[in-house]
Amino acid sequence: MLYDEGGAGVPILLLHGLMGSARTWTDQLPWLRELGHVYTVDAAGHGRTPPAELTTEAFVADLAELTAPITEPVVIVGHSMGAIHGWVFAASHPDRVRALVVEDIAPDFTGRTAAHWAELIHSWPQPFPDEQAVLDYFGPVAGTYFLRAFTGTADGYRLHGEVDTFRAISEEWGIRDFWAEWKSLRIPVLLIEGEHTITPPGQMRAMAELHPDAEYALVEGAGHLVHDERPAEYRDLVSRFLRRIIR
Repeated sequence: MLYDEGGAGVPILLLHGLMGSARTWTDQLPWLRELGHVYTVDAAGHGRTPPAELTTEAFVADLAELTAPITEPVVIVGHSMGAIHGWVFAASHPDRVRALVVEDIAPDFTGRTAAHWAELIHSWPQPFPDEQAVLDYFGPVAGTYFLRAFTGTADGYRLHGEVDTFRAISEEWGIRDFWAEWKSLRIPVLLIEGEHTITPPGQMRAMAELHPDAEYALVEGAGHLVHDERPAEYRDLVSRFLRRIIR
């Protein structure tokens, strides 16, 4: 699902991470609207039907179809999974992307498995009876992230997709890398890494070094959800980058 979030000017497309949703970006929408015409999406498998094949290419094809009404090249702002989808989309549709923001994700997780992570999700006490229960279980930052993604039902809050779908998405990252797609890009990029990142050490710096027009920033004290954990620093980094490339 594509959502028109308002604003005017250059289209800015926000892509959420695994188990996130379009509402992930709620706190960023007001200031991003000052910089362009903002759009968000719910990725396939996140509150709507997943693609028949759970490959990155299938998700990117879905994204290409969803965003077809946007006729001008977009700036993609992606977090985690959304950033991977963003740069693979840019590699396969170079005429449709003018710049890219990558938040806390890297090209190569080969050899890793999501088995333990999937078991952990299966252990969550779903449905959570109310909003406070979600916040108590996950803490204020991750709790808010999941409240914006979970489906609210008569009996409480639960995942907006299947654990097996989420696991399959992340398991693909353990058997392949996305260096070739990254190295093909020539558009301006901003890479934002949390100090307590989920990414393999040094990869995001290497991404910047390999790219002809890249900025890299390490946000001290932040984990994987940089935009939520350090919103002021995130806003400053992204705003300065967008003002440079939107003229």
